[in-house]
Amino acid sequence: MQGFNLLVVFNKSLDRILMCKRTKEPYLGLSNFVGGKIECGEDGFAAAYRELEEETSITKDDITLKYFANFTYFYGDCYLEIYVGKLNKEITPHGDEKLLYWSDLDHNFFNSKEYAGEGNIGHILEEIELVKDQLFDL
Repeated sequence: MQGFNLLVVFNKSLDRILMCKRTKEPYLGLSNFVGGKIECGEDGFAAAYRELEEETSITKDDITLKYFANFTYFYGDCYLEIYVGKLNKEITPHGDEKLLYWSDLDHNFFNSKEYAGEGNIGHILEEIELVKDQLFDL
């Protein structure tokens, strides 16, 4: 079963999230969280930090990721791990693979014409909102 991760990165003030424009199918041209594949035998946290640094140049020194949720797609033979974190300083992420940008939180993240994942981005953000105080010790 192939593993993947999604990384929900908030800026330091928790009023924006890091998004990318997908450059390949599925969801070509739509906005998504950053993330990628978990290599065979790789620890989930190690994969999350590796993908984050590869795609955004954000390192372990810049953020603490927390394991938030997972989905297993039995018929698709894959699973998805979701991590969330808040930057500890202001950073301008950059990478070579995808267009990165900061998004305000007032968008309709359920809009499947703009966002990847069949509404999952909206769902994930609503679930994070329910426990934001616990996640970020507010």
